[in-house]
Amino acid sequence: MKIVFTTSLPQEGFWRLVERGILDQAPRTLDIAHLSPEELHETEILVSTFDHKVSREMIEAMPKLQLIANFGVGYNNIDLEACRERGIRVTNTPQPVIEPTAELAFALMIDVARRVSEFDRALRNGTGEPMAVMNNLSHSLYGKTLGILGMGRIGQALARRAAASGMKIIYHNRHELTKEKMNELAREGVQAQYVDFQTLLQDSDYLSLNLPYTPEVHHIIGKPELGMMKRSAYLINTARGAHVDEAALVEALKSGIIAGAALDVYEFEPQIDPELLKLPNIVLSPHTGTGTWEGRIAMCENVADNIIAFIDGQTNKMNIVL
Repeated sequence: MKIVFTTSLPQEGFWRLVERGILDQAPRTLDIAHLSPEELHETEILVSTFDHKVSREMIEAMPKLQLIANFGVGYNNIDLEACRERGIRVTNTPQPVIEPTAELAFALMIDVARRVSEFDRALRNGTGEPMAVMNNLSHSLYGKTLGILGMGRIGQALARRAAASGMKIIYHNRHELTKEKMNELAREGVQAQYVDFQTLLQDSDYLSLNLPYTPEVHHIIGKPELGMMKRSAYLINTARGAHVDEAALVEALKSGIIAGAALDVYEFEPQIDPELLKLPNIVLSPHTGTGTWEGRIAMCENVADNIIAFIDGQTNKMNIVL
């Protein structure tokens, strides 16, 4: 089957496709401006990434397309309605992203709380306070409350790290975790309490967003929600930028409604609001939640597994989105 890639990805992650004779050369990067109509016409499997939008127009240009094997857990880069109309399968790679994303969320939380990046900038620029006992103070994670909005696999992985650091865990989900899952977490040292959304906002010292994006949760954190948070609270977002009303966040950070924020994703990425770049009480990362070499290779292997299962007709082995 003809496979086209929207982005050049590590070849070593696709060894199973080469072994099966499905792919016999380096992944071909799709550039919609330079790929000929004939090549598009023949494409049967598209491997997509979050930084390339798979629009209805692109899908219509590939009449033989049967599968979009998305590289990543989020799939809001794909026009699902156009796929649904054509009966095109869509898969994602949820498992390999769990630990790297939780790891970065925890790193961002430590960074913004302990002012690591802020101090680094000040030392380099010569603008910081002198080294003294009551200068350059920050806040600890130990003994504080982490609120997790979206207690799925990534949220649970973050909870394990936070619990090991002596944090209290509260969470809000569409549904409370099952007793079996709570017992499993307890065996791993995590005691997590389910609370309603308002309580999550009011009681969290650190609020981490770990929920998938759907239109229903667009701007789930806006001016009213930020206003319910503690003035000493920090917001961490490694999920999707559109969860947060960035204009409201800028105002909250400027006026001291919350203490700080750490973002890996942005409402209008790849553009970043220039006002965010000026603020001292925010840590910014360029959408690198899953961006480790180990994670990328594992994601490639997951994509390859989805493609092989599709070709073999083993839908039970696919990470099916649609």
